[in-house]
Amino acid sequence: MKIYGDSISGNCLKVKWTADYLGLPYTWIETDILKGESRTPQFLALNAAGQVPVVVLGDGRPLAQSNAIILHLAEGSDLIPADAYERARMLEWLFWEQYSHEPYVAVARFHVRYLGKSAADLDPRIVERGAAALARLDEALADGPFLVGTAPTLADLSLIAYTRVAHEGGFDLARYPRVEAWVGRVEEALGIAS
Repeated sequence: MKIYGDSISGNCLKVKWTADYLGLPYTWIETDILKGESRTPQFLALNAAGQVPVVVLGDGRPLAQSNAIILHLAEGSDLIPADAYERARMLEWLFWEQYSHEPYVAVARFHVRYLGKSAADLDPRIVERGAAALARLDEALADGPFLVGTAPTLADLSLIAYTRVAHEGGFDLARYPRVEAWVGRVEEALGIAS
């Protein structure tokens, strides 16, 4: 399997961490989005949307979109709950991550860390919605150590990607103590380097 990804992207790291956790062999192909490497004809032949990550499976079929990829890779593993309701709750978090978390927390981080904006110059809507997403996570973690059940699932793996670096977008995780503790638990449980 080949993973085309940019190491600065939490969406790409989700795929790497899933493969690493499951012990799946792969070749990482660094694809620098800041240099336009996801817009070359060769890359667009794999994913016409021009986005990373993309995996090319052992049989040559490409698959894009981070949460679709990690669901495919983790099929049958302990990262996906066996119980149908818990599995649906995991999926609920995966959909929420892409709609209500990543567009704000990750975008703030990208603007501050990679485009050189100050956190004070960010669109107030991005900051407000990013803070609301982190508050929602903090509330959810009052119910247990992980987002679904008592062990990490793809919900935790997906949401850890940008939450763990939210400070790089101007968010203070100390304001969300359950989230801060959860980050440490998930990193340890999944073997994610700090």
